[in-house]
Amino acid sequence: MIPFRLFALLILAIGLACGPAHADRRVALVIGNSAYKSAPKLGNPVNDATLVGGMFKKAGFDSVDVRLDLSASEMRRMLREFAGRTRDADVAVIYYAGHGIELEGTNYLIPTDATLETDGDVLDETIPVERALFAVEPAKQLRLIILDACRDNPFSKTMKRTLASRAIGRGLAKVEPTSPNTMIAFAAKAGSTASDGDSKNSPFAVALVEHLPKPGLDLRKAFGFVRDDVLKSTGYKQEPYVYGSLGGDDVPLVAVKPAASGAQANPQDSIRRDYELALQLATRDGWEAFLAQYPEGFYANLAKGQMNKIAAEETRASAEQKANAAEQQKARLIAERAQKTEQDKAAAAAKAAEEARIAAEKQKQIEQARTEAAEHQRKLAEAAAAKAQAEKQAAEKAKAELAAKQAAEKAEQVAKPTADRQMPEVEQKVAALSPTPASALSAADLTKSLQSELRRVGCLSTTADGDWSAASQRSLTLFNKYAGTQLDAKLASIDALEALKAKPGRVCPLICNFGSKADGDQCVKITCRAGYRVGDDNECEKVPEKKPVATREDSRKRDADRKASESAPSKPEDSGQIFCSSAGCRPVQKGCRLVAGAAPGRYNASVGSGNYEVCN
Repeated sequence: MIPFRLFALLILAIGLACGPAHADRRVALVIGNSAYKSAPKLGNPVNDATLVGGMFKKAGFDSVDVRLDLSASEMRRMLREFAGRTRDADVAVIYYAGHGIELEGTNYLIPTDATLETDGDVLDETIPVERALFAVEPAKQLRLIILDACRDNPFSKTMKRTLASRAIGRGLAKVEPTSPNTMIAFAAKAGSTASDGDSKNSPFAVALVEHLPKPGLDLRKAFGFVRDDVLKSTGYKQEPYVYGSLGGDDVPLVAVKPAASGAQANPQDSIRRDYELALQLATRDGWEAFLAQYPEGFYANLAKGQMNKIAAEETRASAEQKANAAEQQKARLIAERAQKTEQDKAAAAAKAAEEARIAAEKQKQIEQARTEAAEHQRKLAEAAAAKAQAEKQAAEKAKAELAAKQAAEKAEQVAKPTADRQMPEVEQKVAALSPTPASALSAADLTKSLQSELRRVGCLSTTADGDWSAASQRSLTLFNKYAGTQLDAKLASIDALEALKAKPGRVCPLICNFGSKADGDQCVKITCRAGYRVGDDNECEKVPEKKPVATREDSRKRDADRKASESAPSKPEDSGQIFCSSAGCRPVQKGCRLVAGAAPGRYNASVGSGNYEVCN
């Protein structure tokens, strides 16, 4: 279909050229913007502008200025220069192909150097459609603006809105010209977008070239035919629209020329004119149309040469494109290798940094463990020192109390009247038993309960045997120290039992026996490494070298000392009772108790001053 239309245009141009010159002056400005710097390149606007510009030239326009990929300053300059040419023109036409945008109901044409980062940039970086209307205003008979700028605009999707209520439309807005005999043709209806199609030209541009240059065809009908063609070619998705009004007379873009008169023209002249027209187009489609009409002859050979020239140019362009692609690929590979090297360096640095971090973390854990172990040893040493001090004070206090008690009882025995010594034995027994506040069983249960509670709070380490011994008294003294109480440690009392039961957990610090150390709430055995043993300070110390074996005399002396210590009487224990006999007074031995009256024969007892000592 394209060669046929071009051929029809050639025939039309030949017919127009054969007639007399038209008196009306017609001027046209054609602009096509494809190479946008801040948006993807458009493929068709440059091709469409070239095609429409050729159509105006073939239609016999007096001035046709085709400009491609203009910046904002260049577009303003071209509109200013075109406005000067329209002052003495009858028909003025501006065709624009490229991006356009609608802001607050006003349409703007977008130059190739526009960035449009914000909606406010539209006012500074674009050209309002009113500027194009101002440029065609001086024309006397017809003012026509053709806008193939209703494409899907990428700028409207990326620009920032400085005012939320400011509207940016899809496509272009409706425009009603205020000047008479003025028309504005849109490639798509207001508020919709136009398609570029699948070929090198848009459906709108192809339809314009098909119908506008028909001689004598009224513009309103021509644009009606354009609308029908575009609807059919786009599957009724795109509908061109025309705004403005004309008078009742037909207004064709190309007037009908009168029939030629005179002698028959030379046939070679028509072939030459067709050749020159195809030469002006300088496209493969134009030359193919010419060869289809004139397959043989001189001009056919020239046309074939032009075809070969176009093919050579296409081959050169393809080779150049491939060379550029290869260069870009080479640069990309070099950049990727450099980037990979940098990535490897960064990865190695990151790995080294991670390894250093892990090493530092391990060293931190080691130092923390050492610090905790030292702190634990310090607490153990302080607890051992406190325990030794408390035991020493308790022993000294018990020793002093025992000495005072013995002295007082001895003085009381000396001062007691003779009459008291001669009291009947029964009365002495009653007197000895009367101070006992409760039965022996009740006192034993109280003592055991008190000892059990002392073990629970960690103040007593021996078993609860029911004997309120010096160890039990020391444990209650320790409880007073750490619990802040002032209980009488000499007696096992109900008050002490209640005070102990009021404590929910351990009160006295854990003190371990020799060879053990505290670990939480329990004692664990101290383990020394080879060549070391537990010393007197309950710490590991190096094992001394073995001393020479003792002689037989040293062994005999050691045995004699052992026998002497075994035959010696046991040291008195503080049980709270004093036994007096003809040999003197002494404390009742551990495990024994004092009973009033004569000793029955079944007891292993010592008798003195009317009382007897019962042991085991």
